[in-house]
Amino acid sequence: MRNIFLVVSYIGTNYNGFQIQPNRVTVQGKLQEAIHMLTGETVKVEGSGRTDAGVHARGQTVTFRTESRIPIERWALALNARLPADIVVREAKEAPLDFHARRSAKRKTYRYTIENTRIPDVFYRHIRYHHPRPLNLKAMEEALPHFLGEHDFTSFCSKSSAKRSHVRTIYDIRLEREGPSDSADGRHGVLHLYVTGNGFLYHMVRIIAGTLIEIGEGKRLPSDIPRILAARDRLAAGPTAEAHGLMLWEVEYDSD
Repeated sequence: MRNIFLVVSYIGTNYNGFQIQPNRVTVQGKLQEAIHMLTGETVKVEGSGRTDAGVHARGQTVTFRTESRIPIERWALALNARLPADIVVREAKEAPLDFHARRSAKRKTYRYTIENTRIPDVFYRHIRYHHPRPLNLKAMEEALPHFLGEHDFTSFCSKSSAKRSHVRTIYDIRLEREGPSDSADGRHGVLHLYVTGNGFLYHMVRIIAGTLIEIGEGKRLPSDIPRILAARDRLAAGPTAEAHGLMLWEVEYDSD
């Protein structure tokens, strides 16, 4: 028995999320179909976490068990030949049998992209959330440090969350600007919000992004974040930003 570890990128536009659902097209389902076509085996692919419908991944990680003797250096190319064009295996490694894509993960990074321009770029419409109104970037950046550290993120997760605990730790959160901006009229071009933590709740990053956008619009103050966290009430935070701006950027493990 072998344990295969894959790093997978995908555009989530055409999928009902990562996790298999009855009568729905999912990324996990397509991966399992490709492995079956390659090896003849029916396997269960374990992902590092779920992504919602329309959410993308640059560095989703998965593991699965196989009896196949295919050399590890052939797995990526062989699976890519059997996968849809919007799902790509970037890397394949053989892992210890006790390694698990989700349980062994130490840190995850998500990226939320805001296209803060007057006119949207049609070629990026599936992976950027277009926000045409001016944003106060300085105010948004002032809010970021309040998220760092360990907090109860009940205010920043969906009411349908089934997790027993909503306590999570954010190690890093930052806004990066890409390319030219229209800052003279309050627009800042393409903004990437990166959030790194030990785990994330359902809709957590999208609600953080939606709340930061409201701060940028002047509807909230940066100093409101501690009060929102303390409220432990979903109604205290901003809206859930649209799914297509979100991407699972990276999953990190111990170096060995």
